[in-house]
Amino acid sequence: MVVVALLLWATLAQQPPPVPQPFPRPGTQPPRPASPAPEPSAPAPQPPAVAPSPTGTPTEATLGLPIYPRAQFLQSYDAGRGQRYYLFASTDAFVDVVAFYRTALKQRGELIFDAPATHEFDVGRFREDTMAFPPGVTVKDFQSQVSQGYPNPKPGAQPAQFPTVIQIVPAVSGR
Repeated sequence: MVVVALLLWATLAQQPPPVPQPFPRPGTQPPRPASPAPEPSAPAPQPPAVAPSPTGTPTEATLGLPIYPRAQFLQSYDAGRGQRYYLFASTDAFVDVVAFYRTALKQRGELIFDAPATHEFDVGRFREDTMAFPPGVTVKDFQSQVSQGYPNPKPGAQPAQFPTVIQIVPAVSGR
């Protein structure tokens, strides 16, 4: 078992950091490829306008949700259906970040996975027909016996790895 873990660690250490993906959601299945749609007779209604990809670090005001005080912004990604999700990382422990969001959001949230520990706070209603992700904050523990944390996507930047990652999906206005 130890040999397998060491081989896995050595293999992962030689590979570039993976492209961050949204956290898995319990009870959901991966998206199916879309089949070609027939030509509509009238133009399809456009979704409500959403602010374009923000430049620079998002703020609590632009997200509408609190940002953990010692979190570093990593990247934002197009979630589809006019939504974006934002990844932040912290060198603080998973339990400290979860405690902050319990207080800031005034809710307990839900531990959706034990290993790796993943805690979710829903902050709005999920509308499957217009949203790719439910609005909320998800905190994930990336530190374990086989991983020292989430690799810093900025080469040579400090810290080299983050034990805790925070995904924020803001509520989209008008939805």
